Amino acid sequence: MPPPLPAPRPHHVVALLNDPQSPFELACAAEVFGGVHAEVPARYTFEICARRPGPLPTTTGYPLLVESGLDALRRADTVVVPGWQPPGGPVPGDVLDALRAAHRRGARTVSICSGAFVLARAGLLDGRRATTHWRRTGQLADAFPEVSVVEDVLYVDHGDVATSAGSGAGIDLCLHLVRSDLGSFVAAQVARSMVLPPHRDGSQLPYAPPPALTDPGTGPGTGTGTGADASLAPVLEWALTRLAADLSVGRLAAYAGLSPRTFARRFVRQVGVSPGQWLLQRRIDAARSLLERTELPVETVAARVGLSSAVNLRRRFRTAVGTTPGAYRRLFGEAGTAASAVGR
Repeated sequence: MPPPLPAPRPHHVVALLNDPQSPFELACAAEVFGGVHAEVPARYTFEICARRPGPLPTTTGYPLLVESGLDALRRADTVVVPGWQPPGGPVPGDVLDALRAAHRRGARTVSICSGAFVLARAGLLDGRRATTHWRRTGQLADAFPEVSVVEDVLYVDHGDVATSAGSGAGIDLCLHLVRSDLGSFVAAQVARSMVLPPHRDGSQLPYAPPPALTDPGTGPGTGTGTGADASLAPVLEWALTRLAADLSVGRLAAYAGLSPRTFARRFVRQVGVSPGQWLLQRRIDAARSLLERTELPVETVAARVGLSSAVNLRRRFRTAVGTTPGAYRRLFGEAGTAASAVGR
């Protein structure tokens, strides 16, 4: 009888930390890959490292004792960068070199939230889709134009490189990686142990707050000049108080004292989008505020923001926010939040 095959070597995950480290973003990876889940055999080993071993400050005030240096990345099967403070801040050259070497060796390289800036600075995201926290997607895109930044996802996985959206989406990505490594059953068992859904649909867009409705929403090119460069802020402020009305380009142009063609051309130059695109976004923002703060029927919300019907609002809302008005209200509505707080 042949001897039994040896047990497979556990997949070694190493988290690369930085000062000050966010404990929550580290915990996203530590709990999935390093936590003890009674129903699941240990398939991973977990280690933390930093550029300099020793006490490492955290964003919550207490230090973490890190015993391993960058040499830990040489033995990693997966490297996780669980955030980086400040986002977009400098990354030492030896850290970048260690990340590149691990990736060349075949280690999977993963970021959570602002850790995407580190992977981008190492060149590991060049020519690829990537994501980060919704508050930082524009910053990432501006700093690294060679990266295709997407904001309407929870994570992006290329197999050898993966990035997550904001902090909580790090758990979604880590569970996805378990599912890729070990199958859906194991991932579901880990998620059940953590009292979490094994898979979460949607994107991070619903979590970005709508801007205040008193904000005219103009772009950086808007000024307060006269003549050809006169600011359109007054007409935008006027439109924001009349979202339920028929705000055609012709009516907006008439209020501005311009021809429709001149108005549209100046609008794009100053605001950066067409009048129709700007107006639709303001109406979606207004709908979000009403869904959060009132219990008005969806049909009434649609009428108040100028989207004519519940059907039209649902279609436009799903395209812009990635979910339905009803689901959005259940997540963020004040009434729903109060009911959850009292256990109803």
